Amino acid sequence: GVEWMDVSSGYQCVTAGHAREELAEAALEQMREIAYFPNFGATPPTIKLSKKLAQITPGNLTRSFFVNGGSDAVETAVKMARAYHVRNKEGSRYRIISRKGSYHGALGITTHLGGRDVNEQRDYVPSFPGLLYAPQPNAYRSSFNTEDPELDAELCAKAIQDLIEFHGPETVSAVVADPIPGANASVPGSCYWPMLREICNKYGVILIGDEVITAWGRTGKMFALEHWGVVPDIMTVAKGLSSAHLPVGAVIATKEIASVFAGGEVSKPFIHALTFGGHPVTNAVALRNIKLIEDENLVKNSETQGSYIRKKLLEMMDKYPMIGCVQGKGLQIGIDLVIDRASKEPIPHSVRETLGDELEKRRLLVRPGSFGFTLYPPLIINRDEVNELLEKMDESFSATHKLFF
Repeated sequence: GVEWMDVSSGYQCVTAGHAREELAEAALEQMREIAYFPNFGATPPTIKLSKKLAQITPGNLTRSFFVNGGSDAVETAVKMARAYHVRNKEGSRYRIISRKGSYHGALGITTHLGGRDVNEQRDYVPSFPGLLYAPQPNAYRSSFNTEDPELDAELCAKAIQDLIEFHGPETVSAVVADPIPGANASVPGSCYWPMLREICNKYGVILIGDEVITAWGRTGKMFALEHWGVVPDIMTVAKGLSSAHLPVGAVIATKEIASVFAGGEVSKPFIHALTFGGHPVTNAVALRNIKLIEDENLVKNSETQGSYIRKKLLEMMDKYPMIGCVQGKGLQIGIDLVIDRASKEPIPHSVRETLGDELEKRRLLVRPGSFGFTLYPPLIINRDEVNELLEKMDESFSATHKLFF
């Protein structure tokens, strides 16, 4: 057969690489013991994975609710936030703030988070009530006409505060935000996340950190929010949790959030049953996968190889003016492509299509981004493979440049 290099990790999810024998063995071992049990109870893999997540997640994120994937995780987190406020006699808090251009899933409310003008939103109107949208921090394409990442970040954070104040803090349930957006890997200025944490604290709003894409070492930290030392009230994870070997996700909450659902009273539990939530086989695979990430130092490898790739791509900018900007952390990398660097006008479809064809000729599996394309290689990638990737990208840029520039 033909050999391809997957530098997208599928849907940014094959963290520890494809077809890991260790993960297949973990699944088979668990199937021979307890293949299924509904999530009103617990199995050894579920208990062990819960304990592991409590140990490695930042701060006081210690309570996990297991789901089937990323969309499930964010949908569940939003429901949990709403239910938390209702249990605390603040049922008027129903509004949800997300950032324009972010992607948080494809289920009910998650379809409409991010306010993206795409078919999966246009097909389902009217939207849910109470959804508010704030600008996305991205100094290269700032909503505030600035190229200063700190100023852009400050203004984006203040925009969220303005939304809360305008609509009334007593009506706002949660802010949902991904640390680094999946579509372009734009890294916010250093003040953004601390400001967001402070704003949510001030107004009693729950901060949901959507780490579905960014967790498990993708950005050079086990969890991306560790770059800013910020702990959300609820964190969502999925994708790389099992390196895509089985569908699994988790909603990880602080003890304070989870406590309103704890206890023996019939009215207390978080009512959100999923047939396959907390599945013993998927959780056994997830637990083994985390061990692989730790034992093989994949978080450090992500930081090392990612820094090298970005350095080499920045050098390519001298040769190819279509590369407008290179962003990201670790092995989450975004390349913004322009027809003109001064105006930052995105490349037309014909150029994007030609570049895509050139990458495909060289057997690179690359996903398009919002204004270019993104790189999400598995974290096991080594330096020889990185150099092969860079060589093929250089050739693809060169062939495209000759035709259009």
